Amino acid sequence: MMSRMTGEETRTLESTTARAPVTPGVPGPGDGAARAWTARLLVAGVVLAALNLRPAVTSLGALLEEVREGLGMSGSMAGLLTSVPPLCFAVFGVAAPRLARRFGAGAVVCAGMAAIGAGLLVRPFTGGTAGFLAATALALMGIAVSNVLMPVIVKRHFPDRVGSMTGLYTMALALGAAAAAAVTVPLTDAVGGDWRSGLALWAALAAAAALPWIPFVRERSTAPAGRAPGGRVRRGAPDGAQTPAPRVTRSRTAWALAVFFGLQATAAYITMGWMAQIFRDAGVPADTAGLMLAVLMVMGVPLAFVIPRLAARLPHQGPIVLVLGVSGLAGYAGLYLAPAAGAWAWVLLLGVANCAFPLALTMVGMRARTGAGVARLSAFAQSTGYLISIPGPLLVGVLHQHSGGWGLPIALMACLMVPQTIAGVLAGRDRTVEEEAARRPRPTGE
Repeated sequence: MMSRMTGEETRTLESTTARAPVTPGVPGPGDGAARAWTARLLVAGVVLAALNLRPAVTSLGALLEEVREGLGMSGSMAGLLTSVPPLCFAVFGVAAPRLARRFGAGAVVCAGMAAIGAGLLVRPFTGGTAGFLAATALALMGIAVSNVLMPVIVKRHFPDRVGSMTGLYTMALALGAAAAAAVTVPLTDAVGGDWRSGLALWAALAAAAALPWIPFVRERSTAPAGRAPGGRVRRGAPDGAQTPAPRVTRSRTAWALAVFFGLQATAAYITMGWMAQIFRDAGVPADTAGLMLAVLMVMGVPLAFVIPRLAARLPHQGPIVLVLGVSGLAGYAGLYLAPAAGAWAWVLLLGVANCAFPLALTMVGMRARTGAGVARLSAFAQSTGYLISIPGPLLVGVLHQHSGGWGLPIALMACLMVPQTIAGVLAGRDRTVEEEAARRPRPTGE
């Protein structure tokens, strides 16, 4: 499959660079062998970067009890810790398009991988909760800018393979999340049972991911404003016309997509931060609970490849949203009624529901026509969405601490699936933010 996809991406990159200007550090359009090498390197860079977008979170979830005891955290503070990822993604993600315009997307992603590695290496050894949070924020800053720029890179370099490339990197993202959840506890045991060493090991993967992006550090987006990346004229714009990037805040679809993204992120970070602990408190052994979390995450590996390709072929992605929503409601109902007895069934259902993330990313690429539109929509939907998701993990920690059980937190998760499904259906309609922004009248004075 990888060889077939690499060939497709090579042909796509060749088509998009046939008339593109030469950029420093990137092979020119006349060198076919260099273009093929660049395409393969870019695919490898995307996959390796995606592998690093979740281990900082899921490795912590697998060892949350040990980290709480080691740092003397309360339940509420642990809930705050699980809310740090969406907060950082919201704050730092909004700056990604501006950074990419100034330094180039490749340079920003390369720096992001370096930040992830540094944060993961330092955070277990800071000696206190404040230092642990600060180092975690550094790693999450790198994840945040990479989160936003992945759809932009795919739209720019692989405009004819948005579904397959989105599927590839979200599959790698799910694989990284699952691997960190599954092997962090065994790795910790292998290095003497010290949770600090077990968490720090993931810095090596981030360091490796920075390497393929080094040749792209000097790359700049030099396509004319009125053209799509690769020299193709944007639909609806005269040849050579200056088409401004859309004001996505005028688009109902953009807001629906932001709400959908935010609520699925809420579910995902509650799952990554608390699901292993829910199973452990239900009587499941620690290593089995970590394995269950890993299986829940690994469900996204095949589905993250299938769902974006299917979504790209449908004019309306609402039916997929409904399937994911029903799976989530069934999984939470089972988790509430019989958390240990039917644990593996609930894991499978919630694993399906968590595949709303690759669907949301695919819709980001489909709900905008141009690279500039995708950049703005990606930054808006992800930053706004992560802001929406911040209270969820914290509220789960508070509810658990004050109720003494998991009934209320699970009920909260189930209730949030309803507005998530409604927003996803609205975001899945066949329209673009450029069309909606053009239809709405500009306020006086603009």
